[in-house]
Amino acid sequence: MERFPVAVVVERLQLHNRWGGERWEAIGVLPDFDPVPSAAPRRVFAGDDREHFRSGDLSLELFPDQAEGYFLNLSSPVPKVFVMLRLEVGIARPVLVTASYAEGARLLDSGEQVDAVAMPLEIADWVGDFVNANYRPQASCKLRRSDPLAADRARQDLPS
Repeated sequence: MERFPVAVVVERLQLHNRWGGERWEAIGVLPDFDPVPSAAPRRVFAGDDREHFRSGDLSLELFPDQAEGYFLNLSSPVPKVFVMLRLEVGIARPVLVTASYAEGARLLDSGEQVDAVAMPLEIADWVGDFVNANYRPQASCKLRRSDPLAADRARQDLPS
């Protein structure tokens, strides 16, 4: 397992409709080499209808058994980091970040809020090094399809 320290930027957007008052969304992931990282969200921008909060003290972790998911992500036109958010005491907090397509899909399938944000180049290079060291594509095997009518044709001496 390898770790890369990251911070997540989360946006709170004020909605002007009768169905909801606000929407939370992860909008960025960046390397976090702060010597004293803080997990508490810190407001970094405030506008009329939106606010941005930075949450640090998170790690992007890579596992050898997820190497195929990282490979698929890096092979896409725009590699992503998947951020799982949970609403706690009126603010959305990032609780998990991953670079694996498979893990991001599992989190979405389980009903969690997961946002995909563009992967910074420093993180993409680090994930790429990990994939090069740990990913081994499975050998493709040809499927031999049997002809279900071959036995009938042989018994009846019909041409194939």
